[in-house]
Amino acid sequence: MDIAITGSSGLIGSALRDELTRTGHRPIRVVRRPAKSGADEIYWDPAKGEIDSESFEGIDAVVNLAGAGIGDRRWTDQYRDLIVSSRVDGTALLASTIAALKAPPAVLLSGSAIGVYGSRGDEELTENSSLGQGFLADLCKDWEAAAQPATDSGVRTVFLRTGIVLSAEGGAMGKLLPLFKMGVGGKFGSGDQYMSWISIDDMIGAIVHLLGDNAASGAHNITAPQPATNDEFTKALSDAVNRPAIFPVPAFGPRLLMGRDRADALLFDSARVLPERLLEGGYRFEHPDLKTALADVLGER
Repeated sequence: MDIAITGSSGLIGSALRDELTRTGHRPIRVVRRPAKSGADEIYWDPAKGEIDSESFEGIDAVVNLAGAGIGDRRWTDQYRDLIVSSRVDGTALLASTIAALKAPPAVLLSGSAIGVYGSRGDEELTENSSLGQGFLADLCKDWEAAAQPATDSGVRTVFLRTGIVLSAEGGAMGKLLPLFKMGVGGKFGSGDQYMSWISIDDMIGAIVHLLGDNAASGAHNITAPQPATNDEFTKALSDAVNRPAIFPVPAFGPRLLMGRDRADALLFDSARVLPERLLEGGYRFEHPDLKTALADVLGER
């Protein structure tokens, strides 16, 4: 299959390109600079509303992973606008382009996040649960809605409501591992908040599964079947690195450093999300529990 990927240089996009290449597919990077001749690249610039639509003709699938980092910077008004526009405007441009093609892709997998459910305590959340409120929830609603032109044109569209991706290459683990290896890690606040996570291997496995599952459409939770509280996660990670985790982090510290909204959304909000549709569709997790996932992250396969 020829598969175009936006956000192809990110943590997930890079791993996806490697896996697709390994299994005989042709990943095509969608890039924000002039495409290099013969390099399997397609140009787009969502901020300018520009896209090389002709190069999408005849492509088998599109995976849309583009978006400014949620945890990269303090959420100033300007950066909030960038977080939204990089997802909503990019998805709208991509979806409208796909809808107008003579030979459109069979499937569009479009990014989203479990933030769509808001902070819900210990309530078990599936794809049929009601949606939440707040900045991230509203962002995800608009992000998914922006793909409507592709859906209306008959393209099978799947929304990847992704949780915390565990990878040795970066993301959340890139920030946590050094602290825990030094023995200065700890739970955040009470530790009662749920963290819905997925290993990078299962993240990529789920994407590949959904590319090939012609019955799959609509929202899919991309999380492991065993979400953990922050306290449970802290204990599992400290055990995995064989270091104590005795320094709980009070809420006021991250809120002061990161800004309250960003700190709450990333560290203290609680979402106990279950991958009901992935399991119903026959996906088998390589790392269904934290112990096996963290062993893989630490290179202990």
